[in-house]
Amino acid sequence: MPLATAAFAALVDRDRPSPAFWLCSGLGAALVVGFALSRGGGALQPGDALLFGAVACGAFGYTWSAQLSRRLSPPEVISWIVVLALPASLPLSFDWRPADLGAVAPLAWASLAYVGAMAMYFGYFAWNAGLALGGVARVSQTQLLQPFLTFAIAAALLGERIDAETAICALTVVALVLASRRAGVGAAQTATEQA
Repeated sequence: MPLATAAFAALVDRDRPSPAFWLCSGLGAALVVGFALSRGGGALQPGDALLFGAVACGAFGYTWSAQLSRRLSPPEVISWIVVLALPASLPLSFDWRPADLGAVAPLAWASLAYVGAMAMYFGYFAWNAGLALGGVARVSQTQLLQPFLTFAIAAALLGERIDAETAICALTVVALVLASRRAGVGAAQTATEQA
């Protein structure tokens, strides 16, 4: 997703990442994908085509959200996205609902509400603002850290063990993200420059 977002930023938002940025970003993405493949059976599956489509749609959406967040507030941007998605999301939610709503555990409902409100709504206030202010290509690279932060939280909360391969891969990705953030990126006009 970070590499695809940087590519859309270069195409749509007119970010101009340097060759050093592309090298760091490409190596970081290759490490994360290689790590996922090594842990997930080592081969792509037919369903992965849907995943690649979701990555392209998400990267495009991040880029446009950042552009819009330079004109509107980030809460307005994600609120309009939710409203515009309702004609598709409401019928699909109704069609794919559980057969017996009462059989769904209260904790599952609470988890769904938390993910919907916090991660998929309020979280985008900060994410859209960060992309708009810091530059889409540069800020998007922080997502490379997400799988490893998830492992660290799982280790802390659930006592899961982090092996040496995971730790080395995570440290390498952190170094590449830091290097990509320092690499030159000629950015589209930021929100502060427009003001």
